[in-house]
Amino acid sequence: MKDNKQNAENVSGRLLMLADLIGFQEGSVVSRTIIDKDAGTVTLFAFDEGQGLSEHTAPFDALVYSLEGEVEVTISGEKFPLKKGEMIIMPANKPHALKATKRFKMLLTMIKS
Repeated sequence: MKDNKQNAENVSGRLLMLADLIGFQEGSVVSRTIIDKDAGTVTLFAFDEGQGLSEHTAPFDALVYSLEGEVEVTISGEKFPLKKGEMIIMPANKPHALKATKRFKMLLTMIKS
């Protein structure tokens, strides 16, 4: 996964379209951190079709909001198709994975406290 980590100063105090802040790369997953604080993170992701994040767990709830495209989210073995404008919360300490069924962009919000 390629990480295009940017400082919040690059986007703070400006009117922006989230989906325009990250682009696709063929055969890759791209990420861009928008906010990175002790209390949590807000990160954009762009997945090329067929790309994903393998099953893992996180110690905090994570909210996934779909900006465009389609993805299959698996939480504890249950599959959830997610499309533009939809969201799902991946619960803390539950195994989860994502696989783009079409090119897909999402906003991931993780609150740590």
